[in-house]
Amino acid sequence: MCFTYLSIRFMGLILRDSTINKYFDFLTKFDNLTKKKLIIKLTESIAVNKDKEFDLKSICGSWEDNRSSDEIIMDIKNARVEKVKPIDL
Repeated sequence: MCFTYLSIRFMGLILRDSTINKYFDFLTKFDNLTKKKLIIKLTESIAVNKDKEFDLKSICGSWEDNRSSDEIIMDIKNARVEKVKPIDL
């Protein structure tokens, strides 16, 4: 079975037609009751995603620090841990 859609967006993930077809081929083997339950779940997930918009900028922020860049670099370098124990291969 072939779909004509170029891609489907799912929470930001775009699936290729070949991937969608593989899922569909697998799902066609389910009994009708299971298919109906999946349809309901998928339909509900679409309704929820339309109501909820996620702004990536809401989880981003700028670095705030009173130290200079040289002090931050020095702290990072001083925090490094050297492995002393040799690894047996």
